[in-house]
Amino acid sequence: MRAAALGAGVTMTDPATVWLCADRSLAPDVTIGLNVVFSPGVVMETGAEIRAFSHLEGCIVGRGAIVGPFARLRPGTVLGPGAHVGNFVEAKAAVPGEGTKANQLTYLGDAEVGARTNIGAGTITCNYDGFAKHRTVIDTDVFVGSDSVLAPPVTIGDGELVTAGSVITDNVEQGALALRRARQENRLGGAAVFLMARRKEKA
Repeated sequence: MRAAALGAGVTMTDPATVWLCADRSLAPDVTIGLNVVFSPGVVMETGAEIRAFSHLEGCIVGRGAIVGPFARLRPGTVLGPGAHVGNFVEAKAAVPGEGTKANQLTYLGDAEVGARTNIGAGTITCNYDGFAKHRTVIDTDVFVGSDSVLAPPVTIGDGELVTAGSVITDNVEQGALALRRARQENRLGGAAVFLMARRKEKA
């Protein structure tokens, strides 16, 4: 299968480390890095690139999209043209739109994301409440700051900004800035008191 793919114009950095499932569909000019695993049902469109140590299953990688390194695409994921899903990002039943980027340390589960949206590092969609799955909708031109938690069902409107470290549980209207954090409290001398108490407990 590797030889056939290479003969059809697919580029592989290290063919011996690429694992291809029989039902995959690879456009002639795609690029695949080393140690990449294709489980059943993967489609790669023209110009797409899978970087090293990524795992794909039941997904579509759109034209010119980039995946990895160290990314996992699970069933139902559809990457739009030019989308980026990067280091240690997992997507399940997610549809990132054209040019959307989730470049590191992110989980997109049951999420629809519009075009040109940026998903900051450490962002997660909390799609499962222990009983049922819920969907997050993020519209176009949205900026989601790092370490944000999106607790669906929730919709974030066009052009919206979610500040870093926010927990979003309610819909956010178009063009709004969403901020939800616990208030920081600095207790002077508190570090010494805390450490002394713990040392006594340990003793």
